[in-house]
Amino acid sequence: MSIELNNESGVEVDEQAIQRLAAFALDALHVHADAELAIVLVDEGAMEQLHVRWMDEPGPTDVLSFPMDELRPGTEDEPTPAGLLGDIVVCPQVAAEQAKTAGHTTTDEMLLLTCHGILHLLGFDHAEPEEKAEMFGLQGEILSAFAAQRRGR
Repeated sequence: MSIELNNESGVEVDEQAIQRLAAFALDALHVHADAELAIVLVDEGAMEQLHVRWMDEPGPTDVLSFPMDELRPGTEDEPTPAGLLGDIVVCPQVAAEQAKTAGHTTTDEMLLLTCHGILHLLGFDHAEPEEKAEMFGLQGEILSAFAAQRRGR
């Protein structure tokens, strides 16, 4: 699996944890081993520009996802085809503020946002209550399993 992470935010983050979570989530969702994912960390100004341009909403946001080949989760017997999953853009400064509110670490928030972004790339959404329940349930399962794996190291 090719996971490229570029930190353009000027904020020091646990890049290895983010890459490990991304690989873990893609494996859990049976994404082909040759799929490609890009994760870009940007500052608030860059995120605000993207948010306005692509969502027509003011201010910076926490995470944006830009799917490429519209891949969907696979199964153990039939993983997704190889391809370009897409790009996830995360703003560590927004993540840090959200982490304070949520009562956990910025790293935990960055992992949550990365997982959330991956699910969006794979076609999940949370506009409707049943979609939200499915997406957030799966997000919780992946993050819990990843946290258990990290503790087991």
